[in-house]
Amino acid sequence: MATAASARAKRWAAARSYGNLAPFLFFALFPFYFMLVTSFKSNAELYNLKSVPFWIQTGAITDHYGYLFQRTEFFTWIKNSVIISVVATSASLVIAILAGYSLARLRYRGVASFGTAVFITYLVPPTLLFLPLSQVVVRLGLSDSIWALIVTYPTFLVPFSTWLLMGYFRTVPREVEECALVDGASRMQTLVKIVLPMAVPGIVCAALFGFTLCWNEFIYALTFVSQSSQKTAVVGVTADLIRGDIYYWGSLMAGAILASVPTVIVYVFFLDYYVSGLTAGAVKG
Repeated sequence: MATAASARAKRWAAARSYGNLAPFLFFALFPFYFMLVTSFKSNAELYNLKSVPFWIQTGAITDHYGYLFQRTEFFTWIKNSVIISVVATSASLVIAILAGYSLARLRYRGVASFGTAVFITYLVPPTLLFLPLSQVVVRLGLSDSIWALIVTYPTFLVPFSTWLLMGYFRTVPREVEECALVDGASRMQTLVKIVLPMAVPGIVCAALFGFTLCWNEFIYALTFVSQSSQKTAVVGVTADLIRGDIYYWGSLMAGAILASVPTVIVYVFFLDYYVSGLTAGAVKG
């Protein structure tokens, strides 16, 4: 009897735990459910005020996806987003690793002030930066191309990635590096062969953060690029499917669903690294 009661108590405890998660899951997943339902509705049902907005009543259609694929440059926008996100994140990560390690391990005058300044730089709103950055882009001759975004995105990726990696590098035991230095390894060899393999979760966390910011960024992509063939998915979908006061709601929702798939896939594969890297950097930094 005691065993049965204990098992029953454990089941109730598990049920309460999942019950507590239900509101959060609903809050997080409902927008995606609503977008998915809307993308399969006919225009007649979408604009019918008497229809129920939360499910499909007159049958699912795929016309909105067909319009997105055939009448817009959606695949080009996705390709541009992938190129920009991967290149900008990779470049920013290299810079952030060197800067974060320097601020976490080396001792020189003003190191603490530099670390604080790096984080304060990240707090500057992008709406204040895109005006001077637009002049930089014009002078470099990169206007209206994806390279304008590849060059400007590190301005907000590097500061936060550096701050995050500073915290994670401090979790690496200093004794391990000192042993390598005593054995004759240079500081760069110690970083590459000793520290980086131990800091993989933090690096993956910074990479995921950078990739997500690049993929979802809107202000710079809208300001610096006007050609449809050079736009990112976020800007291309909204610019081509909102024309004046006409909203192609079905295709807009289809584009939103499909544009979120790459980031979902990335997080599914690297979620454990992301959580461990973020929490370690927050606690130890």
